[in-house]
Amino acid sequence: MAETLAELFSATRTQSVKLCRHLTTEDFGLQGAAFASPPKWHLAHTSWFFETFLLKPHLPDYPEWNPAFESLFNSYYNGVGEPFPRHQRGLLSRPSLDEVLEYRQHVDSHMQALLQDESHPQHRQVLQRCRLGIEHERQHQELFFTDLKFSLSLNPLLPGAFPALPATTGSHAPPELSWQHFDGGVVDVGYSGEDFAFDNESPRHPAYLQPFELASRLVSNSEYQAFIDDGGYRNPELWLADGWATVEDLQWRAPLYWLDRAREGEVYSLHGVIPRHPDAPVCHLSAYEADAYARWACARLPTEQEWEHAAAPEPVACPGMDDDIYHPLPARGQQRPLEQLYDSCWQWTRSAYTPYPGFSPPSGAIGEYNGKFMSNQWVLRGGSCVSNAGQLRASYRNFFYPADRWQFSGLRLARDA
Repeated sequence: MAETLAELFSATRTQSVKLCRHLTTEDFGLQGAAFASPPKWHLAHTSWFFETFLLKPHLPDYPEWNPAFESLFNSYYNGVGEPFPRHQRGLLSRPSLDEVLEYRQHVDSHMQALLQDESHPQHRQVLQRCRLGIEHERQHQELFFTDLKFSLSLNPLLPGAFPALPATTGSHAPPELSWQHFDGGVVDVGYSGEDFAFDNESPRHPAYLQPFELASRLVSNSEYQAFIDDGGYRNPELWLADGWATVEDLQWRAPLYWLDRAREGEVYSLHGVIPRHPDAPVCHLSAYEADAYARWACARLPTEQEWEHAAAPEPVACPGMDDDIYHPLPARGQQRPLEQLYDSCWQWTRSAYTPYPGFSPPSGAIGEYNGKFMSNQWVLRGGSCVSNAGQLRASYRNFFYPADRWQFSGLRLARDA
């Protein structure tokens, strides 16, 4: 197990650096908003995680790279110390990118030594904590894409960070939306298995579902355009109170990154400005927008339990970030009951992010990973075109505030049967 985990550790760490291969030096320090961290910070913070929670407590005589990094690259772990202010991460021109990469190599070499030491008295805990660190880094790989996209979008040049999409991308005819029926009843939800899962996916427990239906695919750009054309952003009857206040305050009139410079509309992507494909799933919606559209469509958002129950029998078919296409594509019509579960956009649910019955976070600072965020956030399920495919499963619970829309978030409709 240790050898396999060491290989997964090495592959994950290498992939994070590889994802940055098209960036300019200046790109590494971009921070367009407090919620969007610079690429250099992601590279450093993921190293800080291994250093803080594995190397310092478990490797005797570990030579700390720089004591100041304990604060500089601490995200939100108050049990570790005082984090550097989140909104000022873009001011950290020092340490340089070269030093951050050297820091990563320093951490990597000592982590390999720790993983190979099977005589360590806490070897099993080291392996478990390392797997958490790997999954943590995979999450930051996705944040690397979402944060970079937002920061680059503020540049009037609207530059692309990655090569252009292939010309044939999304050229096939999309399938018609259909409804898949589920009987409901008492079902089990939550993670069940021997592999890794985050603590917020447990304990597995029964839930009662009324009969329901789920849409076979995600809502498309053209379908969402019809909502806009029908005055969706001007009709307060469609919106939750907080959602309407947000729309009025921020003057939202379309999803994030939509552009109207061309007759058919364009969209900003990590590949630059591209035509807005009418059949591609609408993306970068807040939960408020997703909920308002669902009301307009005489439907609703699914609960997270409905989504998991429906998705559990389906394979996790998703190239994720490995195919170098960082933009959601139209459904392919693959004769599956539910398409686009994992490969396009995270799907908002109507469920609040709360603990499962019997949930208890781990003790110590590591317990801050998920548990302390179980307030005022909504659950998303599935995955996106910038997810690490190896991390996705039906029980995975993503969560964001309902006004957030810089993530690759879309919607799948549900309705009572």
